[in-house]
Amino acid sequence: MSVRLALAACALASGAACAPLPNQRDRYTRLLTPTAEVSKVIATELAFARAAREDGQWTAFDEYAADGALIFGRNGAIEAKPWLKSQDNPPEAVSWEPHRVWSSCDGSLAVTQGGFTDPNGSVGTFNTVWQRQRNGDYRYVFDFGFPQDEAPVAPDMISSAVAACDTKVDTGEPDSAIPLRVSRDGTLAWGFQIVGQGERHYVVWLAGEDGWEQVVNIALAPDAAQ
Repeated sequence: MSVRLALAACALASGAACAPLPNQRDRYTRLLTPTAEVSKVIATELAFARAAREDGQWTAFDEYAADGALIFGRNGAIEAKPWLKSQDNPPEAVSWEPHRVWSSCDGSLAVTQGGFTDPNGSVGTFNTVWQRQRNGDYRYVFDFGFPQDEAPVAPDMISSAVAACDTKVDTGEPDSAIPLRVSRDGTLAWGFQIVGQGERHYVVWLAGEDGWEQVVNIALAPDAAQ
């Protein structure tokens, strides 16, 4: 008997004897419990980059942006969709590829980092925060990049890390001077802030077996944003 049929039968009967068998209950619980989907995040990032090449850079940025998403450029953080709708696609798009991924245990939030190459020849690092939508797709809620003298070295394989699911961490945010946004299950946090004369700070925290671990910590001079 399938889990669905077992539950339907129980709804028509009375008494605890009609409860699903333990293995059925466990399976049903697993089906309902959100989980990390690192491969889906990577596939989305790659599809995003491909769409930029094939459909146009700003068209792709608009398509893959969540409502209220922010992108960071030379003039600071702006809401993505209103700005993107007023932009014409450049003749050639920026190209990029992810190098590493971090995900919350429940998969509600993930961050990617990798290298990009601009058509003008400049290279650098990008950082993107992805949020799972109601339909299960991932869309970015924050994106920024910064140029570097040398391109970041691409790994042989994209690395990934998922937050520890069974470890209890402080219910509050990790100790950070930067205001943070936390995943639904409280196992991944990220923050971005401009301090001083325009210095940009970006951090990512992941819940590990021994508590919070800071996996990304970037501080950029005012003139170092793309």
